[in-house]
Amino acid sequence: MSVLANWLEAMQTTNLPEGVTPDPVSRWLLITRASVLPMTFFSAAIGGLLAIPSGQAHLGLWSLCVIGLLLAHAANNMINDYFDLEGGVDTPDYARAQYAPHPILSGMISKRGLVSAILAVNVVDIAIALYLTAERGWMVPAFAITGLAISVFYVAPPLKLKHRGLGEPSVFVVWGPLMVAGTYFVTTGVLPFWVWTASLPYGLLVMTVLFGKHIDKFDSDSAKNIHTLPVILGKDLSRRVAQALIVGFYLSILGLVATGIYGVWTLLVFLSIPRAVQVMGVFSKPPPDAPPENYPVWPLWYVATAFVLTRQAGLFFALGLVANAIWPYSI
Repeated sequence: MSVLANWLEAMQTTNLPEGVTPDPVSRWLLITRASVLPMTFFSAAIGGLLAIPSGQAHLGLWSLCVIGLLLAHAANNMINDYFDLEGGVDTPDYARAQYAPHPILSGMISKRGLVSAILAVNVVDIAIALYLTAERGWMVPAFAITGLAISVFYVAPPLKLKHRGLGEPSVFVVWGPLMVAGTYFVTTGVLPFWVWTASLPYGLLVMTVLFGKHIDKFDSDSAKNIHTLPVILGKDLSRRVAQALIVGFYLSILGLVATGIYGVWTLLVFLSIPRAVQVMGVFSKPPPDAPPENYPVWPLWYVATAFVLTRQAGLFFALGLVANAIWPYSI
């Protein structure tokens, strides 16, 4: 298998084929869990594309904001792995080390190396934030500090948001209002109220991904007294909530188009309905007892199908906003 194929495999599955030694690029793709970064890109893309019709969009500042958000997400993934290991959550028999190589447990990097990487990425992010603050003012650090606090305290003491049933709502806040509205503000320098409303649908979709992941980890999280929302609600109810979040995403898009906040072209996102129906079907029943042939991220099940939907719907969402920027039409 070529090096490029290894990179693609790492981006798609957070894994490499069995027996393949990671090259430097695929190694960092695995350490940062780069396969989930498209969710951040689409949040930032939505914020930037919503800004284009305003006539105030600054492409350079938007690009810098996207880079900063992607780095922040990568840092967040490494922070979670570090603190979950330090807190005794991540062990060789825990789901995190089974569906993909854990940076430290797999031997890809030492604890000190991971801390150094976290610090290096955050230093670059701080530099970007300082520049954007100089360009746009105090609201940039307000968005950045809020996002950083949620990122760190998602697993770090004393808050440990994930352990208290607050991980899923915090993901909704970060990938919805913080990223979408924050990117819009950086891109334009203004933040009308309607942008907050427009930021909500994609947050629901990303929240579905985390619901799926925590349903997958229900047994191991329960055993470790990690009270994610699925642990609090139970498996069956959590699967229904995940389905409701998917329905809520499409209904919110429809409502925002009907009220003129989104242009009509945003309805292109409904091209992902066949995938959504398939995902709803997956959430309607328990997972199989064994993985399908060549399934790459077992024992995860629900999160994989939810992530594929999020990626596809995010693409159609962005294309609809592009079309609206070129041929604006609202009800």
